[in-house]
Amino acid sequence: MATDLIRRCIGAGLKMTGQRRIILQIIDEADDHPSVDIVHQRARSVDGTISIATVYRTLNVLDELNLVRRHEFNDKLSRFETNLDQHHHVIDVDGGDVREFTDSRLETLIEDIASELGYDLIDHKLELYGRRKDK
Repeated sequence: MATDLIRRCIGAGLKMTGQRRIILQIIDEADDHPSVDIVHQRARSVDGTISIATVYRTLNVLDELNLVRRHEFNDKLSRFETNLDQHHHVIDVDGGDVREFTDSRLETLIEDIASELGYDLIDHKLELYGRRKDK
């Protein structure tokens, strides 16, 4: 179960209904950055009473509380993931695949740039768009 995410929700004052728990678990276990429609489809396979409106409301609340991240990759759909760790994305412009990556050198560079410009870095997001090289 998405215990860390649930703890953060409770800490933010959210009531943890059964439907919210299901939606949180789906987001927490997803490895594909699902859209609202995909989250709804997966949620309904667990509880057929979950409406698309409930999914929208829940994801919007979680986004406002910075517990999930909303992305609009190349397909212009809002897609979601938990906001529990810092990572970046490479998006395949042909196939739409999204790969996550981390790089400590990049993190250091980003922090250095922010500092040189006179800022304390609070958050950042990096999305790289490209085509796969021939193998």
